[in-house]
Amino acid sequence: MPRSQEVLVLLRQIIRVTDMHDKQLSRMTGLTMPQLMTMQTLDAEGPITIGVLAKKMNLAQATVTSILDRLELKGLVRRERSQSDKRKVLACPTQEGLELMKSAPTTLQDRFVDKFSHLKEWEQSMIIAALEHVSGLLDADQIDAAPMLDIGALDRHTL
Repeated sequence: MPRSQEVLVLLRQIIRVTDMHDKQLSRMTGLTMPQLMTMQTLDAEGPITIGVLAKKMNLAQATVTSILDRLELKGLVRRERSQSDKRKVLACPTQEGLELMKSAPTTLQDRFVDKFSHLKEWEQSMIIAALEHVSGLLDADQIDAAPMLDIGALDRHTL
């Protein structure tokens, strides 16, 4: 098999495992990966403004607002005015949202981050350099992307 085919197989494996994990996550929690990550951030941080939430997640505020809209419809998040500054609106996990997080599975992304952080610095650098090169070969290096393993629009509905 030509080496280019080997690379394409590896890329396809990464895409497939991400897609399969997304579907499993959706079946188990009823949430998309970005929705789960939003809930994880709210669980860890507590009530925060949408702007701060967007910065912590490395996403656009409009994307986070759309994700929060869907989580609010599911009863997992509520928006409330800050008591100290009435101009600010806080995103708050509901009790139902907090309960869901207690039983939420470990994400593929969390497993990757854990394993990657245990690699030696030179190994991390080699992986980053190789992926930057692959991204450039695919003319994908100018695409804006959030730091999460997910396929498709981040503010989409669950299946």
